[in-house]
Amino acid sequence: MQEGPVSREIIVARDLVKHYNGRAVVDGISFQVYRGECFGLLGPNGAGKTTTVKMVYGLSPISAGELTVLGLHAGSQSREIRKHLGVVSQDNNLDPDLTVWENMEMFARYYGLRPAHIAARLRQLLDLMDLSSAAHARVETLSGGMKRRLAIARSLINNPQLLILDEPTTGLDPQARHLLWQQLREIKEQKITILLTTHYLEEATKLCDRLVIMDRGRILEEGEPSALVAKHVGPQVLELGLKEDPPAWQEALTGRFAHLLKGSWLLGDTLYLYTDGGNRLLQELQELAPPCHYHLLRAATLEDVFLKLTGKELAPADVEA
Repeated sequence: MQEGPVSREIIVARDLVKHYNGRAVVDGISFQVYRGECFGLLGPNGAGKTTTVKMVYGLSPISAGELTVLGLHAGSQSREIRKHLGVVSQDNNLDPDLTVWENMEMFARYYGLRPAHIAARLRQLLDLMDLSSAAHARVETLSGGMKRRLAIARSLINNPQLLILDEPTTGLDPQARHLLWQQLREIKEQKITILLTTHYLEEATKLCDRLVIMDRGRILEEGEPSALVAKHVGPQVLELGLKEDPPAWQEALTGRFAHLLKGSWLLGDTLYLYTDGGNRLLQELQELAPPCHYHLLRAATLEDVFLKLTGKELAPADVEA
């Protein structure tokens, strides 16, 4: 029998709601994740990112709305969905008393891989995640970065159609984080669909094809990272560390240079001016000579979009509800 067309949508969420103790921690969000892309849920602690992915892989029941994963209903068909998922949660659930190889082998048997195929599959994945040299090391002896790479390798054992990564680099040092990003890009090249939660703006920019920005259970914006920067901020940001009366200077400067600005934001004594004419703005600004501790003209980033949309910085956090 000839198979029908493969659906482009891996996840479809419509007006998705999750209540905890009478409070909506996910408050009517809608989004779609397409086959082969890395889709990000970006937001601070408490935004509802982890709760959303728990509904996707069936760990948390849906309070209201609709959610389909791989064409299956996330409520009534969660067991079937999980067969086709790879999940890396925030918590380390590796067995510390077993070796790297034994952790992988135990998972392979859980998924019913044929014994004749297990060794080849494990070698392939350990090589992918640069763990071959540690195959016989006990998990408790591994660094934090190696444990995260092992968790990801283990999640790929069943050749998942969808890989869910919940804050994959939280707690890692910068070197380990960058190494893991490199390996996740290699996984992306295999056309595995990835659903990623993160509070690291650089991580979202480097890995995500599209993303949503979440705050307090709601989606504030959706799109490609570069497109969101262009839409909300423009190509450049001029930072001014003001010495005196920042609100008055914000009003004066945004009025005087409205023709060069796409917006502004004041955080403490730092004024962010969003512009597509940074050099001209800086030149004209010097004629007014506002009292500044410092000034910095730089390229706009996703962090500027988040700051403009939420009015707050995105601080790292270890665990989210």
